[in-house]
Amino acid sequence: METKDILNLIALIVIPIAAVLIGRWLQDRSEKRKDKMQIFKVLMTSRIYGWTPDSVNALNIIDVVFSDDKKVRAAWKDLNEKYHVTNPDQQQLKKIELAQYKLLDAIANALGYKNKITWETIQNPYMPDGMARQIEAQKNMQQAYFNALDGVSRIVQNQGKPPKENP
Repeated sequence: METKDILNLIALIVIPIAAVLIGRWLQDRSEKRKDKMQIFKVLMTSRIYGWTPDSVNALNIIDVVFSDDKKVRAAWKDLNEKYHVTNPDQQQLKKIELAQYKLLDAIANALGYKNKITWETIQNPYMPDGMARQIEAQKNMQQAYFNALDGVSRIVQNQGKPPKENP
């Protein structure tokens, strides 16, 4: 067998294997980017609503999807620590909001959007006035519903008990 034949045989074996490996690597890379982009989109859209089931799910998989990005994971760790404050006051709520924005900024940079998605863009989500009024009305209705349920619950609990006498 000549050297040329051996090289052709090696090429016939190596090139398809290399093509499969490169294709797989590109596909894995594309899937990881899609996962990262999905997290970013969910967190960007949920910043006007607060927590949603999708945003909580997105936050919970950051450590997996961004396992190779220390800056994103550090921003998530900082935000997660701020979320664990019981009964946060206004100052703590502002710190939480800032940490949320920093996480979005870190994810945007990781996705290659540095200088394209600005800090101002992250801090100023769009919400039409009608939607804001609708969300506020829904919150008020829920509060009224809870107050009514609480009142009914107290009435039921007090039934059968003698009325309290004033001294």
